[in-house]
Amino acid sequence: MTTPPGGGPYQPVGPAAGSEPEPEPVCPRHPDRVAYVRCQRCNRPTCPQCQRPAAVGVQCVDCVKEQARTTRPTRAVFGGRASGGRPVVTYTIIAICVVIWLAELVSPGFADDVAFAPFLGQTQPWRFVTSAFAHDRSFVLHIVFNMYALFVVGSYLEPLVGRAKYAAMYLASALGGSVMFLLIASPPTQSEVAAGDYGLWYTGLVGASGAVFGLFGALLVLNRRLGRSSTGMYATLAINAVLGFTIPGIAWQAHVGGFIVGAACAAVIAYAGRPPRPNLQWAGLAGMLLLLVAATVVKYAVAG
Repeated sequence: MTTPPGGGPYQPVGPAAGSEPEPEPVCPRHPDRVAYVRCQRCNRPTCPQCQRPAAVGVQCVDCVKEQARTTRPTRAVFGGRASGGRPVVTYTIIAICVVIWLAELVSPGFADDVAFAPFLGQTQPWRFVTSAFAHDRSFVLHIVFNMYALFVVGSYLEPLVGRAKYAAMYLASALGGSVMFLLIASPPTQSEVAAGDYGLWYTGLVGASGAVFGLFGALLVLNRRLGRSSTGMYATLAINAVLGFTIPGIAWQAHVGGFIVGAACAAVIAYAGRPPRPNLQWAGLAGMLLLLVAATVVKYAVAG
């Protein structure tokens, strides 16, 4: 054996004789894939499919899920889960209304299947809400104005209260508009029927305006709670009130009912504890629903 100048034998460089090379790192979720990138949180290898961008480097999908599970969700101003991004519920309602309007164009009798009329509400109660998603197919501005107002007001309100409470408030306002229309209507007398006057009892109601007016009322209440100005909304309400009472064919009853219910729902959401208490808010909204149902039952009982 040759020796170096220092007198000792040379030591071999590399793995010792008979040892095996260290195995290549593989992704725990995909053992068939070699992964040289490691998660910044758990230091395990992670393949490109399991990598998620992080503030520094990447994290594996398991760590991202665990972090989301343990992180407290962001809350909206009035206690709902913060929606963030686009107003998904508002867009969904608009899409449903547009689809139903197109269905009315294709099948003119479709509106009759979803419209509300007091004489039908007792046996077909779903009409109290479905009527708020249908519009006059012969007057395109009916749906255009309603959807524009819904987009403007809904885009502001939905992030304030959270998606779930916003959807509940919208549906309650739609129901409130139909219930007010029912409460003001009365079955026609025999003499009125003989004269061909069936009144509101047999009049069909369609349109999202009752629910939109509910959002108007909610906006006023929530802005007042936040100390924000609603000056522009007062002018809008005044104009719509004049139009509702002066132009034939506009159901001002639904506007009034939706406005009252929407404002009441917003008051429940805004004043249910400080900080907001979600359980109390939902209990208040449920109480509003029960009140509307009770008013409906009593009306039909009295009307006979």
